[in-house]
Formats: sequence, C-alpha cells, structure tokens
Amino acid sequence: MLPPLVKGQDTLKSKRPKIGLTLSGGGAKGLAHIGILKAIDSAGLSIDYITGTSMGSIIGSLYASGYSADSILYIGRHIHWDQLLSNQSSLRNIIMEEKDEYAKYDLELPWVNHFFRISTGVLEGQELWLKFSEMLFPVYKIKNFDSLDIPFKCIATDISTGQAVVLDSGEIVTAVRASMAIPSVFTAVEYQGHLLVDGGIVRNFPVKDVREMGAQFVIGSNVTSSLLPANKVSNALQVLLQIAFFREAEDTKMEVPLCNIYVQTPLEKYSMATFSSADEIIEAGLEEGRKLYPQFKKLADSLNNLYGTQVVEKELPDVHSVKISTYEVKGLKFTTQDFFIHTTGLLTNHVYTPEMLAHMVRRASGTRYYTLINYQLIPQPDGSAKIVFDVVESPLTFAKLSLHYNQFTGISAILNLTSRDFFTPNSRSLVTLNIGENFRVRAEHLQYIGRDRKFALKLSTQFDQQNITTYVNTKEAGIYNQNYFVMDGKFGYSTNRDLTIGVGTRFEWIKYNPSITSALEFKGTNNFPTSYFYFDQNSLDRPVYPKKGIKSGMEADWVFTQNPAIQLHTNVLDEDTISASNPYPRILFHFESYTPLSDKSTLMFLLQSGLNFQQGSMLNEFSIGGLTYTFHNQITFAGLREGSYYSPSTAEIQAGFRYNFYGNLYLTARGNVMFNNFVRSDGQFYNTPDFLSGYALTFTYNFVLGPLELSAMYCDQWKKVMGYVNIGIPF
Repeated sequence: MLPPLVKGQDTLKSKRPKIGLTLSGGGAKGLAHIGILKAIDSAGLSIDYITGTSMGSIIGSLYASGYSADSILYIGRHIHWDQLLSNQSSLRNIIMEEKDEYAKYDLELPWVNHFFRISTGVLEGQELWLKFSEMLFPVYKIKNFDSLDIPFKCIATDISTGQAVVLDSGEIVTAVRASMAIPSVFTAVEYQGHLLVDGGIVRNFPVKDVREMGAQFVIGSNVTSSLLPANKVSNALQVLLQIAFFREAEDTKMEVPLCNIYVQTPLEKYSMATFSSADEIIEAGLEEGRKLYPQFKKLADSLNNLYGTQVVEKELPDVHSVKISTYEVKGLKFTTQDFFIHTTGLLTNHVYTPEMLAHMVRRASGTRYYTLINYQLIPQPDGSAKIVFDVVESPLTFAKLSLHYNQFTGISAILNLTSRDFFTPNSRSLVTLNIGENFRVRAEHLQYIGRDRKFALKLSTQFDQQNITTYVNTKEAGIYNQNYFVMDGKFGYSTNRDLTIGVGTRFEWIKYNPSITSALEFKGTNNFPTSYFYFDQNSLDRPVYPKKGIKSGMEADWVFTQNPAIQLHTNVLDEDTISASNPYPRILFHFESYTPLSDKSTLMFLLQSGLNFQQGSMLNEFSIGGLTYTFHNQITFAGLREGSYYSPSTAEIQAGFRYNFYGNLYLTARGNVMFNNFVRSDGQFYNTPDFLSGYALTFTYNFVLGPLELSAMYCDQWKKVMGYVNIGIPF
C-alpha cells in the first residue's frame, strides 16, 4: 500500500515511498533485466535503491552509476561476450616470440607448492575486469556505494563460511566481479579480507537487502528458473550446479513475497551460459518490459499525483580521464616493479583514459608473466590519482595437454612442459612431445635480451618420425617412413608486438626408408646446414579462426653443401638428379589475411610460395597438399591430401569465405590455384602438373578440444571428391 496523501510540499516529498529494485543473478539470462529498466525509464519511474547478484549486480551497478537503460541496452548488444568470457587476450597483445604457443593447449596445469594444481575456477576473467573498469571509470572516486546516483549493494558468498556477504563499499569493479564469480567457472575473488564467489549460491534474489536499505515498494526482476527435475539432470556439470544452488532456491522462495511487483521473464529455453543468444534474451526482456510499462506508468503517475511530480534525473559523472601522479604494484614475487611498469609503459604525471589504462594492462599481460592484473584509482588531494596494480603472477612452470587428430598424422596426445627463468633469467624453456601414430619431440630455449624484450635468441631442436604416402596418377602408390631431425639457432629483433626480423642457422638431417615400395624407390639419408634471413608478422586478433589481421613470413635461405647417401632403384631418374649436393639459394613465403565483412562473416586470402634455385634438389622439394600445416616443406592445398605432389618451385593463391552461422558453428568455403615448376622442372616426383586448382568446403564446431573440422575437397586435375578430418591444433 502507498502512504496516504498529506499536506505540505516538503512533507509530501519526505513521505513519498522509496522504490527499490532487485535484479537476480542468472548469467546470460540476466541480460533480460535491461528490458525492465527500459520500461522503468520510459514510465518516468524513479528508483531509490538497487540490489543485485551476479549478472544482476553488473546491470544494477551500471544503472546505479548513472547509465540510462538505453545506454545499457547499447552495451549489452555490442559487447563481444565470447572474448570477455574467455581466458584469452587478443593475440595482438602478445609479444611476437610468444604467439606460436599462446592458447594452443586444451589444459594447462600450473606448478605450485611442488604440485600441479587446478585453479579455483576455469576463467580468471581478465577481460571482464578491464571491461568493468572501463564502464565504471566515471565513478572511480566513489568508494561508498550509497554515494552513487542510486544507492547500490551487491551480494557475494564467502567461500570459507558459505555465508552471504553484502558489498556496499570499496572498489565497485571488484565487488561486481566477486558477485558473479560462479564456482568452477570463474576464479574466486579476494575482497576486503574475504575470498568470495558468486552470491547466487546463497542469495540470488536479494529483495530483503533492498528492503533493509529503506525501500517501501519493491520491483523484483528474477530471470532464474526452478531447480531441474531429476530426469533433466543428465551430466556432471548439471549435478554440480544443481547442488550448488540448493540454498539459493530455498532463499528465493522467501524473497519473492517481499516484492510488490514481481517479474519473471520466460527464459526456459536459455541457460546461464547461452551468451550466443544475447540478442534474443535482451529482446525477451524488452517484450516483458512492454507488458509491464502500463503498470509502471500507472505507479509513476499515482506517485506524482499523490506526492507531487518528481523529475527523474540520472546522470553519469562527467569523468573521461585521470592524471596519474604515482603508482604501486602489489603481488610481485618473480618479477620486479621496474619490469612491470616498463612493460605497461606507464608514465607518471600523464593523463590517461580508461581505454589507455586497459591497453597498458594488456601489454603487461602479453609478456605471459601475469595471470591477472587489476587496478584501482585512489584520488589524491591535488585532483590526480594514485594507481594501485594488484597483480597475480603466472606460475613459472606449466604442464600442458591437448589432443589432436588428423587423417595424415593420426591421433595423438600432445604433452608440453614450459618453464620460465629455469636456466637463466628472462627466458622460457619448453619440451613438447607428440605421442601417437607419428612420434615427434621438440625442445626450445628462448632468451630475451634487454628489458624491452625486443631482442631474443632462440635455440631449438626437433625430431619427427612420420609415415608419408606417395601417389601416382591420383592413386596411393607407396608409403615412406621419414625421420627428420633439425637443430636451429636464430637471433631476432621485434620492432613491435606484430613484427620480427632476424637471422639464423640450422642443421637438418633426413632419413628415408620405404615401408611400402612404389615405382620410384629410394632410401638413405641426407644432411646439410642452412643459413637464413627471416621476417615474421602477426597482427591476428586470435590464434584460432581469426576475424581480422595479417600473418606473414618470408625466409631467404642459403643451403650449404649437402651430404646425401641415397640408394636409388628406378629407371626414371639417375642418382645425380636426386642427390645433387651443390650449395644453392632458396626462398619461402607465406601471407594470410582476414577481413571482417560483418560480425559473422570473414573474407580470407592466402599466398604461399617455395622456390629452390637448384637442379637436383629433389630431397628438399616442397610437398603439396592437406588443409592443415603439419610438417616441414609442406605447402597446403585445398583439394589434395598431404604429399600428393612434390615440386622444386610452387606458388599458391587461395581465397575463402567463413561464416559463423550460430555460436561456435562455422562454414568455410575456399578455392585455390597453384603454379608449379616455373623455376626448374627437372628432378620432380612423378611429373607434377604445372597448374593445379581445387576447392574445399569445411564445417567446423569449435569446442573445448579445439576446432572439429569436417571437409569435402575437390581437385580439378584429380576429378574426385575427398573427405578430410582435423580435430584440434597440431603439434
């Protein structure tokens, strides 16, 4: 009931009932709250207090800070949720020497206190922190949430006691992040002496808290559903979530009767994780808001008639930048404050926007020395701010695991051990094993030179044992067992995080042994050193299925005298043709680009070329075929399997179109042409055609083990359709 009409304008204002708003948690479904806010704003209804949990705390904190419903609606529709809800920063932030290993493995276990351990959650949420920090930057000076445009509180759960913790002061970004730390999904958050996780575990719908703030009339928006029936609990994750939210379900039963207007948007077909359906969920909330608008409008008009017209004034503080006068870095153990500040590029007594601060954090994270970097801004008397970085350093050693299947390499488990500063400071050492039908092993030591990390020395060695099928007239003709060993040392200079140039020398040893003989049979070994100049560029935004950017590389080689020991059994070629040993120059080139045409479609372009300027370089020719790069001297080609042809000189042009038609489902179409033998045509395997053309159509589901790719290929010269399967990221 509304309080009765009383006389006197001041008395009317003081007696005007306080309106509270409570927004529940619910993950992706919480985006439906935006529609309720839109209806409230449209009706001209003034909100006096807000409480929220999890996603409700995010939406509620923005509204309480001064964002209008329309502004929050724009944010909800334009945020890239897949990026925010991943552990991955944009690949562009990673330093060049680290990009090849970034986000390559399915599981990474840090070595902490003499054991490999699993963290308290899957996601650290670095990008979430940064996005919240950007959005809530205008209220960075406000440390008491009652001083926001609308007084606000959010709920978290103390992991040590299991009790609800009401967060109403401190850093609002940290408070909101703690309120949504879903157990086993996000890592727990340390906040004012507590280790906190999602408040939804114990109080997902905090109506009594808004009542305690002084609300006399409460609008409650609840987007959660009841617990699943037993026959719907079908996997381990559902069991864990069902158990985790037992208490929340009981608490909600007691909270609902405290609402004067209770809103439950019908969202049964969505889950808390379906951010891919964000637009649909937002629209469902808007539709519910349209239904509620008459009720909200009637309430607003009634209040204005009884207590006088109240102008709703919501205003986000006009704060767009801050002058940083001093800094502090907390949590450092393995690295120094000087190193951290230098990697961020922070300069004191300079003015920074929240976007600039986020860029600095990403630069430091790109060194791979830090798992999580948060910052808070402490106002100073002179109007500047002190920035305090709270840093979680990455453990120095990780064990990593992934699975891979390819029709060429077979199924394999890829095991990796990576350690930083193990042999020397400012270094990274790793060993990687590929255990499966084809055995491979690689060891590498990367030494950074200078605190800018622009110079690097890389020493590596690798051994591959692979079975390679040979073809004659489009049919399988034989199988060779190839052993390949390489030792490599190179020195590079990175002008920025996208570009590296350098020089190097490597020694290669190859052994061929036919296991199923063909018309052309040879066996034996060859070894030779090579010196080279190289150029690498990588501005891709992500390592798997990038949407934009360029990746290119060029290598100019001088192959020194070879030492072949080959036994040849054929009437087609003489031994001098296959085993010429004179030094010669060699060039390899690779260029790929990705251009977004829309949020869901990407245009792709690829150029590949390899040139041997030497007659009789047959043992170092380029292998043509395959959709996935898996071994040395390979030039991929849509339409052919690996090793379908070999050529001393080849150049490929490929164009493709990729469409993300739903969630993690993609369809990719590509076509390519290839020109061969244009430098020298002698010494080639099986009369490789001078021209090839082919096509491929690939259906992809990008899941926890990496991309599951099912392809159909066609080559005009072979005139047959072939299937191709690849799962995961290769060695």
